[in-house]
Amino acid sequence: MDSFWDQLPVVLNALNIGFLQTLKLFFVTLVGALPLGLLISVGTRSGFAPLRAVLKIFIWIIRGTPLMIQLLIIYYFPGLVLGNAIWGGDETGRFIASAVAFVINYACYFSEIFRGGIESIPVGQEEAGLVLGLSRSQIFFRIKLLQMIKHILPPMSNEILTLVKDTSLARIIALQEVIWAGQAFMKGSQGISGAIWPLFFSALYYLIFNGILTVLLGKAEKKLNYFK
Repeated sequence: MDSFWDQLPVVLNALNIGFLQTLKLFFVTLVGALPLGLLISVGTRSGFAPLRAVLKIFIWIIRGTPLMIQLLIIYYFPGLVLGNAIWGGDETGRFIASAVAFVINYACYFSEIFRGGIESIPVGQEEAGLVLGLSRSQIFFRIKLLQMIKHILPPMSNEILTLVKDTSLARIIALQEVIWAGQAFMKGSQGISGAIWPLFFSALYYLIFNGILTVLLGKAEKKLNYFK
């Protein structure tokens, strides 16, 4: 049996590959969920009542059900129910299905944060903008947006840190992220089996990445202190 030091390079290589998949899912989710969440938030404040109702029901469903179930439904439903396995069975298909599920889920959570941020801005600022001849879109992007970011950054930071850990749920559809890679050595992978210590190394990846994000988000909050 190989020693720990013989196994370490093999394990680290597998964890590095898995962590790259974790990072990809994290960044794709942010890039997709932030703008979509803002659009949903604007839609929930629309003057068109049917649109508001549909979006609020959709948000309620997504926030009220586990992300794991949403992953399973989005990945398996097309093939098992519709007879069209649109995602395929390879790693790329599993990644795309995971990204779709994560973007939809986090967009709904972000939309509620955006809504709270928008509503935290005094109504008088919009009224003053209208008096000055600005359109509502100009008022939002030129006056409200940066103030809103200041208000939403703490809860948004919390969701972003949660997203880092939630990426591990993608292993339910066999996406080979970092925990999947670490757990594989318990079952047997690359000549190593019955080893639990790679999971502790997997945890270190999360700790380090979350630590870096915590520092960066903390600095961003300090830079927005001029809105106090």
